[in-house]
Amino acid sequence: MSFWRASVPVVGFDLDLTLLDARHGIRATFAVLSAETGVAVDAETVVARLGPPLETELAHWFPLAEVAAVAARYRELYAVHALPASLPMPAAVAAVAAVRRLAGRVVVVTAKSTALARASLDRIGITADVVEGARFAQTKGEALRAHRVDVFVGDHVGDMVGARDGGALAVGVATGPCSAADLLSAGADVVLPRLADFPPWLVDEARRRRQPG
Repeated sequence: MSFWRASVPVVGFDLDLTLLDARHGIRATFAVLSAETGVAVDAETVVARLGPPLETELAHWFPLAEVAAVAARYRELYAVHALPASLPMPAAVAAVAAVRRLAGRVVVVTAKSTALARASLDRIGITADVVEGARFAQTKGEALRAHRVDVFVGDHVGDMVGARDGGALAVGVATGPCSAADLLSAGADVVLPRLADFPPWLVDEARRRRQPG
């Protein structure tokens, strides 16, 4: 039986380290933020655990009472220092194109703010039918269910939690901070070593759907 419910698939993707490589720009943004605030944020540690919301990361470095204001400033700096340095992850364009070849819909659900997510996708030349920002783990699941997403592709254990909560097939890609074992433990139905493996996997699933029984 196919994983999608309608005549065409609705495929969701996480953004950072699934479709988008913003690591260089994130390092640059935190360097400026550290200079402005006097707080020495280790940007290498930050990029090694990308996935959760920005506020969660900032709470490791700033008092909780300051996190909201610092997050707002970070997002201003991100637009200047990170967006221009944004790159697609390897095979990101091909992964989205594989969905389009099946006349499918693409839904991006990410912890990044919706505005920055849309701007990032524009920068790397990827068009989504829906972009839902400020979502992580269970709240990703809420968005996936609302948009009737059939399969969700992500690199973080929080993506697998969201997929399972949202009733979507959970496809992990080992392109971020979480290992294949981590993704499986978090509920992944399928783990692919790299995003380049997604298009042939999707084609195989479409072929199975066309087979009787």
